[in-house]
Amino acid sequence: MKLSCTKGNLCQGLSITSHIGTKNVNLPILNNVLLKADQGGLKLISTNLEIALTCSIRGKLEQAGEYTVPSKLFYEFVNLLPDERVDMDLHDDGLFISCAKAKTTIKGIAPSEFPLIPPVEGQVKFTISVSDLKKALAQTLFATALNEARPELTGVYMKFNDNKLTMAATDSYRLAEVKIKASSQEGEHDVIVPQRTLSELNRIFSVFKDDVEASEFVTIELANNQIVFKYASVELISRTIEGIYPDYRQIIPQKQETKIVVDRKDLQQAIKSVSLFSKLGLFDIKMTANPEGKLTLFAQDATRGKNDVSIECDVSGKENTIALNYRYILDGLNAIMSEKIEIRLIDGANPFVLMPHEDQKDEFIYIVMPIRQ
Repeated sequence: MKLSCTKGNLCQGLSITSHIGTKNVNLPILNNVLLKADQGGLKLISTNLEIALTCSIRGKLEQAGEYTVPSKLFYEFVNLLPDERVDMDLHDDGLFISCAKAKTTIKGIAPSEFPLIPPVEGQVKFTISVSDLKKALAQTLFATALNEARPELTGVYMKFNDNKLTMAATDSYRLAEVKIKASSQEGEHDVIVPQRTLSELNRIFSVFKDDVEASEFVTIELANNQIVFKYASVELISRTIEGIYPDYRQIIPQKQETKIVVDRKDLQQAIKSVSLFSKLGLFDIKMTANPEGKLTLFAQDATRGKNDVSIECDVSGKENTIALNYRYILDGLNAIMSEKIEIRLIDGANPFVLMPHEDQKDEFIYIVMPIRQ
């Protein structure tokens, strides 16, 4: 194997592929990135057996070949090189790398030990705007469950139907759902995608954020128990989560007794102030809306004291009080970009509903279960 490429391209490729390697004592090859040089340039491939990442970069090929080197070590070394051409040449004692005055040899492992990653050809394909998907990920990923007692809740539910993608996440205490456009084939398809896979996809988007050649769209392909994301020069293959996602739509309230429209930043500030006096471990605050146009937040702790803050808002319906985990509310507010937000309440025993107060308010909905008094 012998080829040359720019430091910038190599660094970008390694920043994408060097991230998923794990300290696997039984399979040290998983800590390595596979370098595959052929007529198409250089392919960087990494996997943790759950996710596989392939990134193609341009390069001048002199001799085809492949080799694996420790991914983090290689990335950190390349990152310190000057912004010039990087030459790579495979010798008997390892991969020889030279760039300007910098020269080194990195020892690796034979590529024959690297896990085989067969190409996945999805039977169903979808195309989605990257900006829409990034926004949808920001509005759902935080609500997935961390506890693996119910594996299906550790992923994001994705349902493709009628040129629309619905994404939902819940940890059984709160629920986030968002709908975005997706050009697709006919038919309805659903899948549960691991949270880590989508977080990795989000990170890949951020690596390309300043790249003028980056595509505005990402292609999603579904195959047997696998999902493939193709974006720019990157292909991400992941296993999906088996199981049936809970029918979350049944917990979304279809009516309301009180509707509140309030400035998002005012509410965030008020919650942060009141939360200083919430009970440790419970993180509880009380929220009371009255028809006179006041939203009052209150928290009290036996050892630290109490605090209440009132903010102006538009209230329609009856007076209502609900107790909530303030951290869940802040998560929801951080996921909304609009200046005004809308809150819907039935009573203190039913779910709290939060959404943007805009024309397309039904595209994102966030629900939090109340703290029982």
